[in-house]
Amino acid sequence: MDPVPIKGFVDLSLVDWPNRVASVVFLPNCNFRCPNCYNVQLVLRPGEMRAISLEEVLRYLRDRRGWIDGVAITGGEPTLHEGLPGFCEMIKGFGLGVKLDTNGTNPEMVGELIDRGLVDYVAVDLKAPLTVEKYSKAAGVGVDHFLARIEKTIDVLLLGRVDYEFRTTLVPTIHELCDVEQICMRIKGCRRYVLQNFKADVEMINPMLQSQKPFTRAQMQAFKEIALKTVPNTFTRE
Repeated sequence: MDPVPIKGFVDLSLVDWPNRVASVVFLPNCNFRCPNCYNVQLVLRPGEMRAISLEEVLRYLRDRRGWIDGVAITGGEPTLHEGLPGFCEMIKGFGLGVKLDTNGTNPEMVGELIDRGLVDYVAVDLKAPLTVEKYSKAAGVGVDHFLARIEKTIDVLLLGRVDYEFRTTLVPTIHELCDVEQICMRIKGCRRYVLQNFKADVEMINPMLQSQKPFTRAQMQAFKEIALKTVPNTFTRE
């Protein structure tokens, strides 16, 4: 049995890992139901998606060494899969880097990957300020038992033992300027904070959001200026 179930694969991406050419692997399932999530099948209906064999992915990665720099592992939530360290070990065996996208709810897994040298870059999605009310609205589930775990993941990354970024997707009806300010106070001193604009006109977990317009360029700039007061290394990303 493959160590992780692979439900999606992009052979070449220039946008998923800063300053790297990467392949992207998508793993299914998630413990959140973020209303603006557009990986709907991966989260809600992974059983309807074609499984991609590990052998197929590894063969591609082996043959493309020298053309790609690494592999971004995303989802869904990759840290739900116990076989993730073994999969990362296989990728590292080809001399490739590993980037992990995570919601931060499994600090033990993130810590293990860092301790074993199996990950080179970790991107943590911070959905909102770390309060039950705000985070539950942004995550689409009650987060009472998740917040302390997310806090622990933040602290693990702030130690700086691996390259990382925190990022927040800004969603109309969910986020206000003060939310970014509060997030930045929690991650003060971090290496990199990225603000992403909401994507409209795509299938989402909450279809009511599809009619919402993204924030304007001026509004995104206002969010960035608030963040820069606390986190100088703040960037925006489309």
